[in-house]
Amino acid sequence: MTGLTGDDFPFAENVLAGRTALVCGASKGIGRASALMLARAGARVIACARSAEDLETLLDEMHGSGHSMLVLDLEDVEAVREAVLGLGMVEIVINNAGGPPGGPLLGNKLDEFDGPFARHLHAAHTIAQILAPRMEEIGYGRFVNIISTSVREPIDNIGLSNTLRGAMASWSKSLSREFAPCITINNILPGFTDTDRLGSLAGSISDKTGKSVEEVRTAWMDSVPIQRLIDPQETAAAVTYLCLPSSSAIRGVSLAVDGGRMRSI
Repeated sequence: MTGLTGDDFPFAENVLAGRTALVCGASKGIGRASALMLARAGARVIACARSAEDLETLLDEMHGSGHSMLVLDLEDVEAVREAVLGLGMVEIVINNAGGPPGGPLLGNKLDEFDGPFARHLHAAHTIAQILAPRMEEIGYGRFVNIISTSVREPIDNIGLSNTLRGAMASWSKSLSREFAPCITINNILPGFTDTDRLGSLAGSISDKTGKSVEEVRTAWMDSVPIQRLIDPQETAAAVTYLCLPSSSAIRGVSLAVDGGRMRSI
């Protein structure tokens, strides 16, 4: 049983009223759940993803009005720049994008780093360079990066993802020392979460290791004290909390939502 149901909402209504949130990777999984919860909290959401069809469905489900969609491929950094320059004031940014396929790191060719780093690190940096000065002008800004528990404990057979997530964590910590006092940046470290991404990752690992998908998933669950997958809404609750006015003292933190899987303190 999860900590949230579809009808649960753990924050005061309209606590983010008057704020605009750009949610990347909003069509599925944690991004979608975050967009829905931020809308419930009163934010005007700009939902960003590559699929217009999925975004239209998301907008139909959102609480409140004034939400919009942005069809964009985050790997096209120049397109990201042009789109964000035209957005106007955005106080909240959720950096979220699909991860690379699984497999041993030594098996990755150099050009396989390009796409994942573009849609994660390069896109996030471009967005921050444009929006942080605007946030400083009005005195409010929140960046939340969806990365992975692998920044603390690398996960076997997703070497490229481990490398990428570590880079994002270091980027975020560096900016936490540079941003104006009114702007926070933090990371969410999802554990094994019930999303399409997890299913595709299990399949990718199965293909490259010879283990069955069921064996991969069983090994994952054996390592999680709560013995279940995380519901994306549970992760979205943590994302939304880091966007609140009351979270202004939380800065440069990597918060795990992993059901207790990690062994490190």
